[in-house]
Amino acid sequence: MKNEQDCIHRLTRAGVSWDNARALRRIAMQLHRWHEMECGTESGHVERDEKTGKTAWYMERNGQRMPCRDMEKGALKRLASIMAEYPALASYVQGDPRGAALYIVRPGDVPAGADVDSYYNNGIAVYR
Repeated sequence: MKNEQDCIHRLTRAGVSWDNARALRRIAMQLHRWHEMECGTESGHVERDEKTGKTAWYMERNGQRMPCRDMEKGALKRLASIMAEYPALASYVQGDPRGAALYIVRPGDVPAGADVDSYYNNGIAVYR
């Protein structure tokens, strides 16, 4: 609970509304779970067909693919909708499940002319 409150407090101090801060946290948790599923578990991993964009759960044990819900697409759509309300802020989705999945980047977090890929962790980590 303390982590949740700290995360939401940091976002609200950056100018994000309380409701949107909670929504960003839920999006971050969903993206984190998706990234874990992409990396795989003992039973398999999620794959996206590059041609159709459809997702499937690949079971390594028997090589079978089963359609699965695309949790990433909806989360990214909700993220874009929320971030449109805060033009001074930017979002960065980091796909490694060992860290926070979502960062909110404020003006000044990334040096002028630098690539956000190298400085996103200066932003606000949105975590569980």
